[in-house]
Amino acid sequence: MNEKQLTEQLNAKTKEERLEALRGLRAMLDAGEIEKPVRTEDTNNHVHTTFSFSSYSPTAAVYKAYMSGLATVGIVDHDTVDGAHEFIEAGDIIGITTTIGAEVRVSFAGTPLEDKKINNPDEVGNAYITLHGIPHSKIEELDALLMRVREARNERNRKQVDNLNRILLEHQIYIDFDEDVVPVSMAAEGGSITERHILFALAKKLIEKYGRGQALVDFLQNNMGIGISPKTKEMLLDTEFYAYEYDVLNVLKANLVPRFYVPGGADIPPVKEVVDYARQLGVIPTYCYLGDVDDSPTGDKKAQKFEDGYLTTLMVLLRELGFEAVSYMPARNTEEQLKCIMNMCKHYGFMEISGEDVNQPRQSFVCEKLRDPEFAHLADSTWALVGHEHATEENIAYSIYSKKAKHEHPDMESRIAYYRDLGLKYRK
Repeated sequence: MNEKQLTEQLNAKTKEERLEALRGLRAMLDAGEIEKPVRTEDTNNHVHTTFSFSSYSPTAAVYKAYMSGLATVGIVDHDTVDGAHEFIEAGDIIGITTTIGAEVRVSFAGTPLEDKKINNPDEVGNAYITLHGIPHSKIEELDALLMRVREARNERNRKQVDNLNRILLEHQIYIDFDEDVVPVSMAAEGGSITERHILFALAKKLIEKYGRGQALVDFLQNNMGIGISPKTKEMLLDTEFYAYEYDVLNVLKANLVPRFYVPGGADIPPVKEVVDYARQLGVIPTYCYLGDVDDSPTGDKKAQKFEDGYLTTLMVLLRELGFEAVSYMPARNTEEQLKCIMNMCKHYGFMEISGEDVNQPRQSFVCEKLRDPEFAHLADSTWALVGHEHATEENIAYSIYSKKAKHEHPDMESRIAYYRDLGLKYRK
């Protein structure tokens, strides 16, 4: 197969096919048939794959990261780590250092934030957190918790599809959970199903019925009552874009979710339960700072207020609950927000992790903002994640937040430096 065919095979149906295609691309790179990328110091710790929602399989994500010149890349799927082993193997094949994480929604019921909109645009009282630096030997143990979350979530997903079908009835459009939604997910291999999958299935139905371009825009605006900005309309009129369905999905997500959303229940476990479980496995419990949103880069979030009005309360609570890190997105936050969250992390002793969320084909794997000198410490933190993962393979007592680590390196800066140097030994 040629380069184009092998690249397409990176999203093949089976893991074996995907990895074999990557081996073929590796051979072409070694033979000089594909130009090798210029490797940089860029990192990205928060890449979603098809195991949650993305246009990239774990193998495709690793290859995209490598060809983008990244030094490291991290997988962070919603409610699953079942793509992790493939991600690790793909990194070994192509030659890029990987980190392993997962993202999960947790309930803050019973805390001072139970009635607050935290970092979840769809619901008050719960929030997205990430579990970074998962020891490879603990992947299956972590998934034992996440499997229960996925099972409960699918019960809620079915109710959400029913709600959506009531909205679509007058337009003679019907979505079947088993026939339309499940097939656009990796549920058969342990992947999660989210609102994005439901809306992706709807996007496909709408394109099938109205085609791409102006007719679809007219239907969304005139029949569904969805406001479309000039920027978004330009995307929807770009009918040749290879991942057009994702642009339609973003419009639907920003405008339709509140109309069919079912509040979380058993699929959103208590925050303390998840944090304690993660710590028992040597995983780094990490809060995902979003900050008040003005203009969403991907068009899938409306302007809303989130944590900025009560950051001190949040930080104190996170420390009490057992969180060890905070992730944030330099490309998505304002200078004022970034300075504030960095100062808060230093004051409360949190590890800082770059969390540039990638789940859309129009997004770059490279966050150029991270090249600014003021964010150089985030690259150190990434290599510290690598060091932590390898240290905890031997014994979770060697985690970056263990009593041993904090005794030997009481200040965060020296601790990061120690684990960074350990992580750099595994640079590929």
